[in-house]
Amino acid sequence: MKHPVDVHVGKRIRQRRWMVGMTQQQLAEQVGIKFQQIQKYETGMNRVSASRLWDISNTLDVQISYFFEGLDSDGRARAYKDAALQGDPLADKEALELIRSYYTMPEKQRKRLFDLARVLSDAA
Repeated sequence: MKHPVDVHVGKRIRQRRWMVGMTQQQLAEQVGIKFQQIQKYETGMNRVSASRLWDISNTLDVQISYFFEGLDSDGRARAYKDAALQGDPLADKEALELIRSYYTMPEKQRKRLFDLARVLSDAA
């Protein structure tokens, strides 16, 4: 049976890998394992050892704590208080693609787009 923490960590690996535009194969090669193992980590089928998580965090350029963000003290994903944010917005591929595209823009364009989004959301 999958442990909720393993599933959560796997999702966070997948999200971060996708956000940086890396394939499972590329991540696996940089970490020194087969891509099938990355698949198992991302689904929560296999637990990620501490040393492997260290390697993955270095490769994906995040702190290890990134993989545990959003968990409560019982090891379950925290529920959002705002009903509009129910679920995991980063589980949506469209949202991830938008974020990845946003960070590939020059800073000046990002600021202008951010300002536009803020104005549009205030008008809604």
